[in-house]
Amino acid sequence: MEVDTARTRAHTRSPATGSRRGGGYERAILVGVDFTVRSRTNRVGLESARAAVRRNQPETEDALASQLAPLAASSSLPAFSGLDAEDSMEEFRELVLSAGGEVAAELIQRRPRPDPATLIGTGKVEEIAGIAASSEADLVLFDHDLSPTQLRNLDAALPCRVLDRTQLILDIFARHARTREGQLQVELAQLEYMLPRLTGKGKAMSQLGGGIGTRGPGETQLETDRRRIQRRIDQLKLDLEAVRRVRRQQRQRRESVPVPTVALVGYTNAGKSTLFNRITGAQVLESSQMFATLDPKLRAIELPSRRKVLLSDTVGFIRNLPHSLVTSFRATLEEVEQAEILLHVRDSASSYGEEQKAQVEKVLGELNALSKPRIEVLNKIDLLDAHQRGGVASRTGLVAGQEVMVSARTGEGLDGLLVAIDEALYSDPVIEADLDVPQKEGAALAAIEAGMVIHSRTYEGNLVHLSVAGPASLLGRFREYKSREHGAGNRE
Repeated sequence: MEVDTARTRAHTRSPATGSRRGGGYERAILVGVDFTVRSRTNRVGLESARAAVRRNQPETEDALASQLAPLAASSSLPAFSGLDAEDSMEEFRELVLSAGGEVAAELIQRRPRPDPATLIGTGKVEEIAGIAASSEADLVLFDHDLSPTQLRNLDAALPCRVLDRTQLILDIFARHARTREGQLQVELAQLEYMLPRLTGKGKAMSQLGGGIGTRGPGETQLETDRRRIQRRIDQLKLDLEAVRRVRRQQRQRRESVPVPTVALVGYTNAGKSTLFNRITGAQVLESSQMFATLDPKLRAIELPSRRKVLLSDTVGFIRNLPHSLVTSFRATLEEVEQAEILLHVRDSASSYGEEQKAQVEKVLGELNALSKPRIEVLNKIDLLDAHQRGGVASRTGLVAGQEVMVSARTGEGLDGLLVAIDEALYSDPVIEADLDVPQKEGAALAAIEAGMVIHSRTYEGNLVHLSVAGPASLLGRFREYKSREHGAGNRE
């Protein structure tokens, strides 16, 4: 007999502003699922051990993993398998709040396998129907993807609308899409998700034809809707291809000037936009809501070597990011594909940072960007005390130039991050040289001053002797001024 257990928690809190009736908030019942069977004793033991990791105890994850291995084996769960049901529900709750919802109740359903008809079983469906009626819920949200059959059966059994995880994420994207490109990408993803889930009523919705051989049921409304949606999908793909052509032209113009691109990537709400603003001085939207940034932003920044790079802010990733979104946002994510260096921004205060890292790397693999040089940027260290910072450093095995701890909010660690980017750039390398520039060449001296680091400067007659370090492309413009006396000493 299948084990069917659940945990229910009612909520009475409301969003910070507005009300359900006046402000447009919808009351939602959140349903999480956990398809594993574990004894209560083992589950509590695993959760207690994981809590020790989250409190940043001195033990390393490897040591704890070895200690938890026998317990995990007996509970059919790896010691560090990622998000458990409670962590997953916490993240799902943030998604709902980002969508403008109000949480009326939460349930976590545990069973050994999904029910093919309803995902959670008929008994649990009846329980949710009762909770929905008593709480006046507007919709039921599942932290899991529903098949077309499951969605249809749940819609028929519950007194309110039913949405799954993918539909919720698509709705958040639609709320935050501001540019024409972003709106096209979201609409394409929504239609591709909707197409296989269309339902109709057969002959009752048919369109009758006229003339010999055309009398009868004819084409159903369902078929008409599918054809109309498919036409719209084809048009959206053409429109997005035009966007990609424009982006390629813009990129070609940028590539005519040797300015490399550095792209920010990371889990949603890891602080990418805050870090982008702190480094560039831009004023892009900063929000604690998930997926606040959908459209890429590019700004030029200067590194300690005086080299210029373009910094790109991109859309955040999330666990089980719908594949249709990755496909639809391909034009936007091309900035990631073309970047020379990726800055993987991580929330160092998150209790499931390793799981978030794995999900980001999964999406990067789909974009064929895993082989690119990456710098791990451990953000939000202002939320950690000294002991916790030491725990983060020991767990991640910080290596200079590969991982940097920063606070985008306070600016701590940003100088080290810029140095790390400088060291990781492989195009247009920094070269040291000695230059003898006539004082009358004011334009050349100004260009050297603006684009290179000057280690020393002396004057002799009408010459200025300079010891500099600068990009090879810029130094190439001043080959005629290279010191003949010290030419053999120039260093790369």
